[in-house]
Amino acid sequence: MIDLTRLLPKLLEATGANPEMIETAARIAWTRAAGEGLRPHAVPFRLFQKTLVVCVDDVLWQKQLQTMAAELVFRINRLLGRPVVDFIEFRVDPATINKARARASEAKTLSRPERRSPIPSEVIVAAGNIADPELRRRFVRAAENCITRRDANLN
Repeated sequence: MIDLTRLLPKLLEATGANPEMIETAARIAWTRAAGEGLRPHAVPFRLFQKTLVVCVDDVLWQKQLQTMAAELVFRINRLLGRPVVDFIEFRVDPATINKARARASEAKTLSRPERRSPIPSEVIVAAGNIADPELRRRFVRAAENCITRRDANLN
């Protein structure tokens, strides 16, 4: 399977200065740069100019992540292959965190137990950005079907 984050620099180059693509790429890069431990507690909200706004659970998470901001900016820009993010602003917004957790939980419950491969985090993040629940469910299911077919062809 091709790792989506390896394609991000090429996608940005191909789309030029498309702000929607830049924002989507920055959000995906954030999820990879943040890692499994931070994902449930910090959700990328939007990219405004070169500031990535990330919602966090509470003030403690905000303070802790502010100390890590420079490293996270470096990781994000390295994944994107260009300086897209200059600063990360951490906002306390438990409602956004709860919505993201609900979407991630929904995506996990949609997965079939007989599937061997887990849903990649990039797919879960992309699904979380889809507002329509039915469309989100179909998107996750299509990704699962693709992964299942790929796994069947490998065996």
